[in-house]
Amino acid sequence: MKVARLHGRGDLRVADEPVPEPSPGELLVRVTAVGICGSDLHWYDESGIGEARLSRPLVLGHEAAGVIVSGPRAGERVAVDPNLPCDACPTCARGLGHLCQQVRFLGHSDTDGAMRELMAWPASGLVPIPDTIDDIEGAMLEPLGVAIHALRLANLRPGGTIAITGAGPIGQLLIRLAFAAGATTVVATDVLPHRVEAARAAGAIAELVDGGTERERLLAALGGRPVDTAIEIAGEDDAIATAAILTRPGGSVVVAGIPAGNDSVVPSAVLRRKGLDLRFSRRMNRVHREAIELVAAGRIRPSGVVTATFSLDQVDAGFRAAARRDGGKVVIRPSGWPQ
Repeated sequence: MKVARLHGRGDLRVADEPVPEPSPGELLVRVTAVGICGSDLHWYDESGIGEARLSRPLVLGHEAAGVIVSGPRAGERVAVDPNLPCDACPTCARGLGHLCQQVRFLGHSDTDGAMRELMAWPASGLVPIPDTIDDIEGAMLEPLGVAIHALRLANLRPGGTIAITGAGPIGQLLIRLAFAAGATTVVATDVLPHRVEAARAAGAIAELVDGGTERERLLAALGGRPVDTAIEIAGEDDAIATAAILTRPGGSVVVAGIPAGNDSVVPSAVLRRKGLDLRFSRRMNRVHREAIELVAAGRIRPSGVVTATFSLDQVDAGFRAAARRDGGKVVIRPSGWPQ
């Protein structure tokens, strides 16, 4: 089978490897679609993410869908839950498996990801999807789940208002989710014009923001009324500052973006004067089934954020396209190409 491994910064290689042998409790999956996430781009551009560094050639990819090819569930179409908590520590006992300190995560650290034709994964992490959800939408359930989790932390209520600072693929999903959750006004910002236009097409009040007076224009567009809550999903200090400036006193700001390094700088004076609740969002916490229900009901169409697909042989071109950030979500099709 073909496998794409990252050997170093910008060094992705496709090679033939033996078909993996499932361990007890695992099933073999033919991977049909894998999204390239911003965290994958950190690995590709920087040979790591945060404190995790590349220690051996690594298979990337955690936004995945496929078809089970072994065991009693053979033929079942599934979305892959990439998060494997230990289920034994105090954090897991509190229902916070996505924050488990012993977690294994697909395509991260020492756990090979989904950018390969076949992979073995625990049966408990293979979530059935209906035929009304295609392969690409199946892969997009993971970033949709990340957006659902961040929106929960933001505590947006029906009739409320929200700002999304960062209008990349997850930001675009957050815009759609916010309206589906009953938001009356959604504000979106980004530093890339095509993302701002996409946000406007989705119904948001959107502005190209890179500091300066653009924030004042947004506040003017809101009639001088700041939003109830905000989510930062750009991984940039300026996006955190924009979120804080756009949020009303007593509101909340959720930081969901991943910075290039280990640290972010927050506008403590603004946060303190407004008494803002600052929260941090990591990955998602078992919301696949909620995401499936939203997509199956047609309330959210996550494939709308996908702008390019590549075969596994074209994986390096796919990563370079994603790194240019001149489109939306890029998806790799390891098998079943074309659909």
